[in-house]
Amino acid sequence: MSVFPLTGVIRPYAWGSRSVLAGLQGRPVPSEGPEAELWLGAHPADPSTVIGPNGRVDLAALIADDPKGQLGAEVAGEFGARLPYLLKVLAAEAPLSLQAHPDAAYARAAFAAQEANPDAPRIYTDSHHKPEMLVALTPVEALCGFRDPTVSAEVLSALKLPQLARVIAALQAGVEGLRDAVELLLRWPAENRPALIEAVVEAAVSHQGHDRYADSFALAIDLASHYPGDPGVLVALLLNHVRLAPGEAIWMPAGNLHAYLNGAGVEIMAASDNVLRGGLSPKRVDVAELLRILRFEVLDEPILPATPVAPGVLTWRVPVREFALYRIELDGTRPPIPVPAAGPRIVLGVAGQTFVADEHGTPAEVTPGTAAFAPADAGAITVAGAGTVFVAAVPA
Repeated sequence: MSVFPLTGVIRPYAWGSRSVLAGLQGRPVPSEGPEAELWLGAHPADPSTVIGPNGRVDLAALIADDPKGQLGAEVAGEFGARLPYLLKVLAAEAPLSLQAHPDAAYARAAFAAQEANPDAPRIYTDSHHKPEMLVALTPVEALCGFRDPTVSAEVLSALKLPQLARVIAALQAGVEGLRDAVELLLRWPAENRPALIEAVVEAAVSHQGHDRYADSFALAIDLASHYPGDPGVLVALLLNHVRLAPGEAIWMPAGNLHAYLNGAGVEIMAASDNVLRGGLSPKRVDVAELLRILRFEVLDEPILPATPVAPGVLTWRVPVREFALYRIELDGTRPPIPVPAAGPRIVLGVAGQTFVADEHGTPAEVTPGTAAFAPADAGAITVAGAGTVFVAAVPA
């Protein structure tokens, strides 16, 4: 076995950028349409392809034909014939939906119940959880986890809108009232939502630049311009508004309500597509199901610190079995750097020119926006050259 060039799939969601992925890959800018996500993995919705010993092949099919060789006996034994993670480059030019994901036990039970009842709504696409982490490539704005509800109560009180009195009272009760506040907003009568959000925007505009909560008011104005009449505009004001510098990361475990607002980053997640939305989207919002999976707790520090593991190598430690992510920086003067992971690995280039190799095979070139796949049978691999790569792997 060797290291194979890997070709991902670009998803053209409307919120995507027309410059980030094209610029990263050295294609003409702007692209013909929005390009939101570059998927690298074996997710059945859009598996990547590899150029292997028998030509170009679907990565999911390659793994299905030889799970122990591609994944390793331990990974195949734990996760079956599936790559347990999905690596993406996310490029957001407009806000994504507010969303959260179920934990592993709930996903298994909910999917099984759904499959047993043909009349049930199709909420879940698979039986897996979807914890995720994003490392910023550019400045990134995001919403991540609930902030102190008493602060949120102060923000909404400053709008001076009597119709929000019940929501504010719930928030003033602290964490114990957070669920009630969210439910009140998500169940706001549909016929009254446009008037509510218009009133919020008018109040926010009148305070903009002259209030200690100007940042929250500017956020409400911006979100309402994208999603007029959406109560998610107010739910967003209950969350931490995070600004990441390149290289900083945020972690979204199960039940964490979050949304990306703009910017580009490398995102890694368990290979699932189970999403419960809470607004800022034209898609269905299942309030009852979302309330079942949300964690109504305060997230004091959304930014996840990096941990050095070797010269030029960083990781971000997260408590999941499906994935680990490393960033390796090479200056062109050092010998090849060993990749600190075994099993199935995807190496993504984001800067410079690098080469990925095992002990015996021909090195695979990895340039910005391109990737390589190293199966478990490739053994230890190294990265050489001058540039920056991210490596997705399964923790040992």
